[in-house]
This record gives sequence, C-alpha cells and structure tokens, in this order.
Amino acid sequence: MPLPKEELYTIDDIYSLPEGERAELIDGQIYDMAPPSRHHQEISMELSTAIQSYIRSKKGNCRVYAAPFAVQLDEDSHTYVEPDISVICDPNKLDERGCKAPDWIIEIVSPASRRMDYYTKLFRYRTAGVREYWIVDPSKNQIIVYDFEHGDMEQFTFQDSIKAGIYEDLFIRLENV
Repeated sequence: MPLPKEELYTIDDIYSLPEGERAELIDGQIYDMAPPSRHHQEISMELSTAIQSYIRSKKGNCRVYAAPFAVQLDEDSHTYVEPDISVICDPNKLDERGCKAPDWIIEIVSPASRRMDYYTKLFRYRTAGVREYWIVDPSKNQIIVYDFEHGDMEQFTFQDSIKAGIYEDLFIRLENV
C-alpha cells in the first residue's frame, strides 16, 4: 500500500529511509516491503544458487544478485524496485548503487506482493526492456515464465523442469524446495 503523499517520491526518498527499512518506488509512489518468509528465502537461495552455478560452469559474464539489490527501471528517478533475483548480462547496466533493467528477473510471490508481482511489475518489467520475467508462486505451486523477447508466456509447476529463456541449456526444478 502506498504511503500518502501528494507529490511524487524519487529515488532520493528511498535512499533517505531509515536504516533497515525497505520499500520500492513505482511511478513516484512508495510501497513498503514486508520481510520475506523462511520458505521465500529458501526458494530464492535455491534459484540463485542454480543460476550462479550454471553461469560459473559456462564461464559466463552474467551476474546474479538476490534482494536487496537496487534496480532502476526508468531514466527518471521515479521507479526503484528490489526484485528477489536479478540477472544482468551487460556490465554497462551496473553501477555502485545497482543496475538498470536486468536481463532476467525472478519475483517470489508473498501474500503482500501478489498484486504487485502479477500486474504492476509485469507491465513495468516488460516496458523497461527486461528480457525474461519469472513469477514464482509458492502458494499455487506455480511458476509463470514471460519471455518478452518472443512474446511468450508459459506456466509450470514446481515439479516441472523449466528452461531459462536467456540461456540455451539451463533447466531448473524447484521440486525439492
């Protein structure tokens, strides 16, 4: 739920929050973020590890960052998000504060983030130039994969082997989480 304020917030307002307080900024509105659950963290760790291990085994240049990691989606200062997992393959998108639109974003749905992950962020990530977006929903045992480059969307369960679209031979399963 956005904090009430008539004017638009900027990234400077996010960086002015008290230490340890997390929030996202979308179109100038600040949204508080609840701490993730233990299960959420297990899924994040499993996915991050699988992706990082794959990249290392291929001697790839992409970088994997788990939240909290700053992502600015626009050239203006009115949108700042912290995806659960960001994969960046272009080093020019990185700076000391975070990055511009990653190649691949994974969001793990929690009760408080459902609407944001399924609707608001889906639209924002697609228009910002993100190549691939996964919505991992533990309560539904479901992963939705959006391949924005090819205009595809597929649904999977945690028991399925899911191919990462930005790589030719990376398959991920979440059945043991």
